[in-house]
Amino acid sequence: MQGAPTLIASVQRALRLLDVVGSSARPQTAKALARATGEKLPTTYHLLATLVHEGYLVRLDGVYVLGDHVTALSGRLEPERLRERVRPILSGLHDTLRAAAYLVLYRDGELELVDIVDSPSRPRVDLWVNLASSGHATALGKAVLSALDEEGRRDYLSRHTLADLTPYTLTDRRSLLRGLSRGDTETPGGRVVVDVQEYSLGIACLATPVQLVDPRGGVSVGALAVSVAAPALESTRRRSAILTRAAEHLAVDLAV
Repeated sequence: MQGAPTLIASVQRALRLLDVVGSSARPQTAKALARATGEKLPTTYHLLATLVHEGYLVRLDGVYVLGDHVTALSGRLEPERLRERVRPILSGLHDTLRAAAYLVLYRDGELELVDIVDSPSRPRVDLWVNLASSGHATALGKAVLSALDEEGRRDYLSRHTLADLTPYTLTDRRSLLRGLSRGDTETPGGRVVVDVQEYSLGIACLATPVQLVDPRGGVSVGALAVSVAAPALESTRRRSAILTRAAEHLAVDLAV
């Protein structure tokens, strides 16, 4: 019969702290964590300092939240934390380009809307058709598809109907693939893809792919976009380098 495993008490205490922080609805102080785990306060401080140093916790104004090292172990950022990190970049795009700003990620073969920043004067597009069914008609979807390899594009198109959403929607697969390979606009920072009234009449969108480092290896694909009234397309396109630079900053910021 095998003997009982050798347990490291300090590791157990540190894991209990992580459990409490991870299961709490709000950030926790060191004193609250000491009470919750039954540890002495000096011991709690030492354990917390170690966990912060290693990236498992983050200390913010005297309270503790989970760090990126924990979320990286799951292979992706939690949605709420991801929105917190992308919101400043989207807000900057909204203010600079005077447009609603969007971020999507390509996860498990589908487009996933992460966040939108808009305002009463620069409202978001009415998402009357789910992105999962309209990627071919949106700059966001086309930017993601343009970043996939040929096999990835054909896989997506084999699983999605190219619905005719407006008189301007491109529904021919071959034409769509040719357009994705060619791109619409090249800036020093990368490619910008455009949809002009293809998803919503009177609205134009510009998007650029975002390459995000996957914590478990490889690269995840997303897209950053802005939407404007169709007549404002050309003036916004002339400033599209702002969009590609924002995508570069986002990729660096989310790298773990």
